[in-house]
Amino acid sequence: MTTLRSEDREAGVRLLTLDRPPANAITPALLNDLSGALDAARDDDTVRAVVFTGEGRFFSAGLDLRGGIDFQALSSTGAPSDPFLPLRDCLLNFLRFPKPTVAIVRGHAIAGGLILLLACDYRLGLEGDYRIGLNEVAIGASFPKAAFEIVRLRLTHQQASELLLGAALYPAGQAARLGVVDELLPADSIDETVFRRATRLGSFPRDAYAHTKPPWSPKPSPASSPRRLRRPSAQPPSGSAPRASPPAPPRPRNSAAESCHSEPAGQGNS
Repeated sequence: MTTLRSEDREAGVRLLTLDRPPANAITPALLNDLSGALDAARDDDTVRAVVFTGEGRFFSAGLDLRGGIDFQALSSTGAPSDPFLPLRDCLLNFLRFPKPTVAIVRGHAIAGGLILLLACDYRLGLEGDYRIGLNEVAIGASFPKAAFEIVRLRLTHQQASELLLGAALYPAGQAARLGVVDELLPADSIDETVFRRATRLGSFPRDAYAHTKPPWSPKPSPASSPRRLRRPSAQPPSGSAPRASPPAPPRPRNSAAESCHSEPAGQGNS
């Protein structure tokens, strides 16, 4: 059973809707469905832009900690596996997606749900009664590195610090101030505005848009990174005395630091 609905609209805009009641909580299956939908939209030449939203009162409540993500899982080798790997892969898919992505948030976007929202190029929110926030610190949950990179890419340092370290849930009216959305719109105009702007973004030359999207890729792990070979230091011939280092130049007597901290002559402590 899929956790995502896909619907094609006019002018090459494809609508992707999270549909996992009651809160669109994130599981590996949902992330796989979402990544698969992005792959299909990328490979379909008739799709010019993607609009992303959540069904019901939630955009997404974040990771399903009760059963969807197994933090104690072990790989077949006995080494701890990365429970955030499906989330990381899905976020990378968003960031590397060459076409415009526009998000509509009409309900609660919390923790990992807010990260999925921030992964979109352009974000519009409904003026309404719902909450947004990154409350991982408050509940003692780890914050995956890929999510950190999304936050750093989209938000200012001040906005990121307030959301991450404050770990509060804010009313929707604060979303634009916090950088979560670009604009808040009333219910009678949000859909029309979102699809009109998605159509405009989709009308741009594809190669130029894809090239201009902020590039991001994970750093290679130390195990996979090529090692730099150090050039061996020159050694003195066998039996010879080691070469002495040149003496350090004399320090100036009347430097600014000395003149600021030295005591004037004849004025010692009483």
